[in-house]
Amino acid sequence: MDLSIVIPLLNEADSIPELQSWIDRVMQTTDLSYEVIYIDDGSTDTSWSIISTLSRKREQNNSTNPIKGIKFQTNYGKSQALHAGFKLTQGNVVITMDADLQDSPDEIPELYKMISVENHDLVSGWKKKRYDSVISKNLPSKLFNWAARKTSGVQLNDFNCGLKAYKSEVVKNIDVHGEMHRYIPVLSKNAGFTDITEKEVIHQARKYGTTKFGYERFINGFLDLITIAFISKYGKRPMHLFGSLGVITFMIGFITAGYIGVSKLYRMATDLPYILVTDNPWFFIALTTMVLGTLFFIAGFLGELILRNGNQGDRYKIAEKI
Repeated sequence: MDLSIVIPLLNEADSIPELQSWIDRVMQTTDLSYEVIYIDDGSTDTSWSIISTLSRKREQNNSTNPIKGIKFQTNYGKSQALHAGFKLTQGNVVITMDADLQDSPDEIPELYKMISVENHDLVSGWKKKRYDSVISKNLPSKLFNWAARKTSGVQLNDFNCGLKAYKSEVVKNIDVHGEMHRYIPVLSKNAGFTDITEKEVIHQARKYGTTKFGYERFINGFLDLITIAFISKYGKRPMHLFGSLGVITFMIGFITAGYIGVSKLYRMATDLPYILVTDNPWFFIALTTMVLGTLFFIAGFLGELILRNGNQGDRYKIAEKI
């Protein structure tokens, strides 16, 4: 199959029929075989019923371009939805987009060409002209993208754009979890897929419903940025960070405590005035430093054990598939 279109959604019953019709109209202008995969992230409206109906109609028409669906038991988040969708894809090129009609399917043929012909690993959409609130979305988004560029070294203007295109091997070799969907380009770079570029795409005002993301997404985004910065450098070798910190911290405390002890012995030997070691505040600072160093070292050791023996279970429960 040429193309897989992965669409995570939450309570987008009004948008789905229009979005699917739009995708079909665009794809009729190409000769590509394609599949559309909807991931219902615990919707409480009729989204799943609509997806099921669209899928059955496609089967009844014996179409070679199927509509597939995954329904989560409850809301697990966009990253888990993308993870489930990526596992199901069969296309040589994978395109992700949101279901709220703010991402234009008209971009699909050019995104496909940039992957299949120009041979990029990943193409990220850039919503240069946005129709969101300047205060609540645009300004925080600019700050977030600046911090992501500086931290990751991936030079993109819009990390969080839902409209992206990938080679199939990219989505099959990255692990999108937590809320890491914002950092898929960074995950791809860390996995060795470094040919990452962007394309300016059309951003449309929301037609139905309201946004599912609040202000907390920016706080969570920056926390995730710190996490991925650490994981990208030390995720496979935590002892290199915590062990080094532990040894350095312990040695500083040990040398300080040794100096205090030797200094007291010297003063005793030369009949100079001296105080008890336990009366010297630097002794307790040195002792605390040694304890912290030991804890850092233990943290690194436990991190190595978890990394080698950990077995991550399912992060979501699937209620139904079509």
